[in-house]
Amino acid sequence: MADGAFGRDQVASVHIPPIPEQVRRGEALQDRVRALLPTLAANAGKAEAERKVPEENIRLLREAGFTRALQPLAYGGLELSPEQYCPLIVDIAGACASTAWVAGLLAQHGHGLALMSKAVQDEVWADPEALLSSSVAPINEGKAVDGGVILSGRFGWSSGCDHAQWACLGFRKAVPELGGMMLPFYAVVPRKDYAILDDWHVAGLAGTGSKTLELKEVFVPEHRIDSVIGMNTGASKGYGLHDGGIYRAAFVPYFSFGFSAVAVGVARRFLDVYADKTAGRVRAYTGAQVGQTAPAYMRLAEATHMVRAAQATLSQDWAEIASRSRSGQLPSAAELAMWRTNQAYATRTAIGAVNLLFAGSGGSAWFLHNEMQRLWRDANMAGAHAYSDYDIATQRLGRDLLGLEPDMAIF
Repeated sequence: MADGAFGRDQVASVHIPPIPEQVRRGEALQDRVRALLPTLAANAGKAEAERKVPEENIRLLREAGFTRALQPLAYGGLELSPEQYCPLIVDIAGACASTAWVAGLLAQHGHGLALMSKAVQDEVWADPEALLSSSVAPINEGKAVDGGVILSGRFGWSSGCDHAQWACLGFRKAVPELGGMMLPFYAVVPRKDYAILDDWHVAGLAGTGSKTLELKEVFVPEHRIDSVIGMNTGASKGYGLHDGGIYRAAFVPYFSFGFSAVAVGVARRFLDVYADKTAGRVRAYTGAQVGQTAPAYMRLAEATHMVRAAQATLSQDWAEIASRSRSGQLPSAAELAMWRTNQAYATRTAIGAVNLLFAGSGGSAWFLHNEMQRLWRDANMAGAHAYSDYDIATQRLGRDLLGLEPDMAIF
């Protein structure tokens, strides 16, 4: 074909739109994080032994920018969308589930903080690298005083607290404007205001260091407090402060990204480990090649479908959450119920895939040096989080599908 048939001038005139800066930031972070995966995997045993994520892992992920993925640009963050951020948790979980769980929460807390007052954002992000752990269940009651609240008590399950300079703590307090009704709030407190109790001795996700924080008569000023309900309904002190598409959004979907993503990442890794070990596995009493038997490869085929389905479900939700955030409109109760249930369902499906393969992996899978047993423990522990409770999630979704009033006793 002659040049003129497709005209060089025509080719030169084709407009290729520039790649959005956010996409460039996301792709650069993906490259940096994926380069770290072999090191994170090599440290997985150390994470279990030390019962916390190794300092090296956190340092490398901080230097890569992962912990600032959902932090506003105004404070030195990357302000990435869910589609760019969440697949990285899946990747990290395949190397070390505990590292993915902790690093994910440390990163996701940046989104929550961005919904709170500018004063607390300025205070925490005076150091743009500052990290927050959390204990969000509003179990303890705050005592209202002039200018804030007094907090005392133990706040459990604070994943990654050893690496954080601040903590976001859930509590309840009476709201006089509502007749003294007890409602949930979050308080941000500095590391100097709480002690870390070394009580994390568990069978799964042992490296998360999800220890208990203890506070004794700690005053928290009002600018470091916000309403949980407000953070999910666009009524928080910092809602709309940042222009990025992820900040005109409800808190809960962003906070919860990691729970299901970790389960899927572990399951995806188990597929590879199972295929590798089964290919060379020989039955002790007969010498038969296990990898050539129908039950072995049928299990692998079914588990592969389960993992792909779980990840596809999450990917669709990540896109929907991102789209809803960019629209500037808060999600409906129906959307929140569906996303919550989908995450719990994906977690359950991923765990089911792991259990299916583990049950067919023989006695050697139980040896502590075998990666399979750690993956099995980590996957099942990921499903133990309250947000991953499928029975609870389906109650919320089922009531919504039938047009019933929400049951406030169901989280």
